[in-house]
Amino acid sequence: MSGRPFLQIPGPTNIPERILRAMDRAVIDHRGAELPPLVFEIVGGLRRTFQTRDAAIALFPASGTGATEAAVVNTLNPGDRVLAFNHGAFSHGFAEVARRHGIVVDEVELSWDRGVPTDVVADRLRADAAHAYRALLVVHNETSTGATTDLAGIRRAMDAAGHPALLIVDAVSSLASLELRFDEWGIDVALAGSQKGLMLPPGLGIVCIGARALRRSEEVSTPRSFFDWRPVLKEMERGYFPYTPATLLLFGLREALRLLEEEGLSQVIARHRRLADAVRAAVRAWGLPIQCREPAEYSHTLTAVVVPEGTDSDAVRRAAEAHFNLALGAGLGRLAGKVFRIGHLGALNDLEVLATVAGAELAMTVIGMSVPLGAGVAAAQDVLLKRHLMPAPR
Repeated sequence: MSGRPFLQIPGPTNIPERILRAMDRAVIDHRGAELPPLVFEIVGGLRRTFQTRDAAIALFPASGTGATEAAVVNTLNPGDRVLAFNHGAFSHGFAEVARRHGIVVDEVELSWDRGVPTDVVADRLRADAAHAYRALLVVHNETSTGATTDLAGIRRAMDAAGHPALLIVDAVSSLASLELRFDEWGIDVALAGSQKGLMLPPGLGIVCIGARALRRSEEVSTPRSFFDWRPVLKEMERGYFPYTPATLLLFGLREALRLLEEEGLSQVIARHRRLADAVRAAVRAWGLPIQCREPAEYSHTLTAVVVPEGTDSDAVRRAAEAHFNLALGAGLGRLAGKVFRIGHLGALNDLEVLATVAGAELAMTVIGMSVPLGAGVAAAQDVLLKRHLMPAPR
């Protein structure tokens, strides 16, 4: 099929040409003099993206799942008790990683249509007078449902309860796309992957580590080898790694961080919100529900669209790919066949979002859904045009 493929799943995302060119080079000696300046620039850029002054950064040649395992095995012992929440496929997966390492997980069952309610956290922590919980496992942006969690509110609840648990956050689909304030929100560990807001191929697991988590890692007896972040941090202080790094991805990451800083992190976050508002306006014009039911918790990186009863959402995805070279995200877990997900994160602009909306309309029409053709595009255009015509803030 001619033309570029539209990859509009919630990650991996489209890779800008500048990043592709940065990776299109000869492999360097990973023990040579060229690596330390590269590593030091990356660490500085990631700290600014996580919005932390001096938290440690550990990189692993792995996916976000690898970064999740690193966060767990470096901060928790078998038998430790943690508080986790099941409000989507990835939050449940976070709990499962801990459970498989012998951690005792109190997994709170929640509906898959919103983030973690702050009052639920507050109640659970107040009830834990003995401070049995060693950590809270929280997904910032639940990629399966398109719902975010108020991390600042979670931190306020922890502080109000005087609870010493670590706050360990999955930021895989929020880093470099949504507001994420590591220092201000008192996050102890935040983990991410390279393939979403950072606009890279999959293959890098990224962990941001605060002082309390670093101290905890010296006390943990959980067996660790590859995902032990202590030798990684020691070598990264010199600009190297205790393993063979994914050197070409490192060049791509440096370029991605430069792109983010050229646009400005606040502008990147505002762009994601603008594009998300346009997509949600389109969904409302189609007369379809959004899986996340709380507008204040809408994700600005993806929207999960609920299809009518009796319609298979995977049929929409198949039609989009077969007829229009458009890839949409599948419903995961208990949402399989019930929703399709539109990714609107990473390297993306207004016209690409309009094309995605148009392609989704066409795909739904192809499978016989009663969608007013053109209504979603017009609604999205209206949102985007209003934003562009608004006077610039002084």
